[in-house]
Amino acid sequence: MDNPSLKDRVPLGQKIAFGIGMFANQMFPAILGIFMVVLVQDLGFPGWMWSLIYFFPRIFDAITDPIMGFISDNTKSKWGRRKQYVLVGGIVMGVAYIFMWQLFKENSLQFNFWYFFIWSIIFYSGLTFFSVPYVAMGYEMSDDFHERTNIMAIAQWIGQWAWVIAPWFWVIMYDTEWFPSADEAARELAIWVAIPCVICAIVPAIFIKSKSTLNEDYEPLSIAKIGASLRKIYVSFIEAFKIKEFRKLCGATFFIYNAFMAVSSLTFFVIVYKLFNGDAEATGIWVSLFGCLGALGTTFIVIPIVAWLSKKMGKKKAFMVSQSISILGYIMLYFLFIPGKPWMYIIALPFFSFGIGSLFTIMMSMTADVIDVDELNSGKRREGVFGAIYWWMVKVGFAIAGALSGVMIAVVGFNPDLTTVEQQSAVDGLHAFFCFFPTLGTLAAMWIMRNYSIDETRANEIRALLKFRKGESSNASIN
Repeated sequence: MDNPSLKDRVPLGQKIAFGIGMFANQMFPAILGIFMVVLVQDLGFPGWMWSLIYFFPRIFDAITDPIMGFISDNTKSKWGRRKQYVLVGGIVMGVAYIFMWQLFKENSLQFNFWYFFIWSIIFYSGLTFFSVPYVAMGYEMSDDFHERTNIMAIAQWIGQWAWVIAPWFWVIMYDTEWFPSADEAARELAIWVAIPCVICAIVPAIFIKSKSTLNEDYEPLSIAKIGASLRKIYVSFIEAFKIKEFRKLCGATFFIYNAFMAVSSLTFFVIVYKLFNGDAEATGIWVSLFGCLGALGTTFIVIPIVAWLSKKMGKKKAFMVSQSISILGYIMLYFLFIPGKPWMYIIALPFFSFGIGSLFTIMMSMTADVIDVDELNSGKRREGVFGAIYWWMVKVGFAIAGALSGVMIAVVGFNPDLTTVEQQSAVDGLHAFFCFFPTLGTLAAMWIMRNYSIDETRANEIRALLKFRKGESSNASIN
């Protein structure tokens, strides 16, 4: 079927409400990467401090995300399973983000480190409290194969504006006409970032409809039974990974996202040293434009095309086509980074943007289909667990990407204190990594997804079996 039935169609207002939450979910990570530079550049954090702050929250997430997913899936409440957590989590992460950046040069390095470290744990706790139930909320909004893609396309379209806006904070924070210092900019801008993000985060909690779960037969949640609950969380993870289609989604996302993020932190160096001989002042807005125009391309070109392709040829083929286009974009970037002609790279950006730009629109929709398979096998709806596992893979990829960036710089022997002409081979090597490492990651993901088997026909069969089971007893199972 080409269009969802009236019964399965989600009102546009509900889709937009979910999408507004995605803006907050994307804005905090987008802006955090920019603010983090202040710790090293302006507050003197050494590398080991930066690494600890960078990696520990991801380890913390690896523990808290699945627990939050299990709690959310099994919550009995008149407000449903998700809304209360989204509301509280959105407020906590906003307040914590403001306090986290109230750092002053006058304080000792040790004080600033521990102050930031403690508030960052509170921030990431709030982010987990918000994001895991929020993502699960999107998975359960519709049972329709195509309507799920429509929901995620609108959410990603709205969320991409975070990546359009975020790069311009580079310009604002280091422009003395705006702020006398970057640390002062971080203190004030954190407030102006957090307040609108909190408002956006709580919109889904207020406006997305949910039914009472007071009478549902869920797993008991109590401190007294925490040991048993942890065992059930472990079992839920094992059962989720037994579904090979879900393993494919996680593996493909890991390779694409990991490869992309590993080189994204090199963007500044590649543009400054490949195009401007290491002269950062001469670079002007070209670093910000790279991220901004790429996000705009995703917003107005990639997401609408991917949503259309998904309906016309199916989600798997749309994924394959989109990632093939992104490979073309990476190759174009290799030839279009021309010294003295920075505008040339703009030609490649619409193609390059198909990689990450299509990834979450399609993969989140596919994950909702896989959750139906799990329900058919287990009899349980576990959107929270599946969302936690999927986004855990994203976060692990992000952490590994940070380490790989440093490895690439070390391998080519790049030195930011030298000009390009003094280290031409190192700059060329960095440029090659920038273009071809994501290409390899994309090819690996496409190989993993080559025999992904849940198409529209199979998804509809699974939904029919689930509806039959809810009406009558059935022993149907699927692998």
